[in-house]
Amino acid sequence: MNLNARASRFPIHYAYIVAAVTFLALLASAGVRTAPAVIIRPLEAEFGWSRSAISLAVAVSLIWFGLGAPLGGMLVEKHGPKRVMLVALAVIEIGLWGMLAFTTLYGLHFFWGIVVGIGTGAATNVLGATIAIRWFDKNRSFIVGLFSAASAAGQLLFLPLLISLNATEGWRMVIEALALAILVVLPLVYLFLRDTPREMGLGPIGSESKTKAVEAAPLGISVPMRAALGVRDFWFLAASFFICGYTTNGLIGTHLLPHAAEHGFADVVTASALSLMGAMNVIGTLASGWLSDRYDNRVLLAIYYSGRAVSLLLLPFIGESLGLFGFAFLYGLDWVATVPPTVNLTSQAFGKASVGKVYGWIFFSHMFGAAAAAYLAGVVRESFGDYTYAFFSAAALGFIAAGFSLSIRRGKRQQLAASL
Repeated sequence: MNLNARASRFPIHYAYIVAAVTFLALLASAGVRTAPAVIIRPLEAEFGWSRSAISLAVAVSLIWFGLGAPLGGMLVEKHGPKRVMLVALAVIEIGLWGMLAFTTLYGLHFFWGIVVGIGTGAATNVLGATIAIRWFDKNRSFIVGLFSAASAAGQLLFLPLLISLNATEGWRMVIEALALAILVVLPLVYLFLRDTPREMGLGPIGSESKTKAVEAAPLGISVPMRAALGVRDFWFLAASFFICGYTTNGLIGTHLLPHAAEHGFADVVTASALSLMGAMNVIGTLASGWLSDRYDNRVLLAIYYSGRAVSLLLLPFIGESLGLFGFAFLYGLDWVATVPPTVNLTSQAFGKASVGKVYGWIFFSHMFGAAAAAYLAGVVRESFGDYTYAFFSAAALGFIAAGFSLSIRRGKRQQLAASL
């Protein structure tokens, strides 16, 4: 069967099928990343491990999560998104079952810290951004936002379920449920994901014509990382994304649930607030994708980081359920809203062919910041008895990130890739 006949079997452009499968894979991977918020306290209770020791394992995982992103980005250039996604999901599966087999602190550091970290890092929005760029010329930032929203939807769908499973069945059932989710997605990726539109005899959605798009399938020259490191905008993007990770995955993603419990919020209230945060995250990220196709991405980033800083500044003073829901509403709007404009700026500066690799290292900076927050917030909690100073530090960094975003050059980005 030729390519055109293969593509004609589907009533819609095959890009939408690729997008749906990618969304599900990223959703499952994001669900795995929610586990630490649920299992920190049960691990403390069962094994007697300290908060800082468990937080260090989470930090190790976030660092390897970050390293998995550029590794996946580089492998995509050689082997394509499908193979990378399949291997990443298989690695996650191995790490989850390893946690159940080796319930020691060293096992936690190895299987959660390294194995799950690398797997989830490779199956994240870096891979999603690469797929979006290959399959969509029109509304590309919106699709990037959709894939980024998978992390929010993962929280929305998985976290209440995981909290319930932990309360009734224990933390091991939490890990088993996540392993099952990964196992369900694996065959869908194998059967339906494709590396490029050319495999289906198609061009990207929004290309001027099918023939022209297929003939122009190469994505251009890939900028070497050594050259990218010499560009000022790379460092502004990496620094702001370091702060993004510090203020999201590392701090709120890891420590909000323990913080809320220690301030008298019932688990069901916190779970509902986190679900609201996830829902607002989906809305905010999709809106950010739409806005990123139309407005100055630097200004959008500055607004997102400033808004996040204000919400974190107020969090330590929240003592009632209504305030917690208000925080979840406002903070949730820009949890990963930063991703579409960051990907867009990376693509503009370094070219489509370089996004997987260059954005992969920018994303590593994000997760290095997350790792720093995950560990340091645990230390702050043990040293001062609560997370107040950790939240204040995140607020200050949020305003700094807004300044970094506005410092990115405007009007010269289109020429950067050609000049390198």
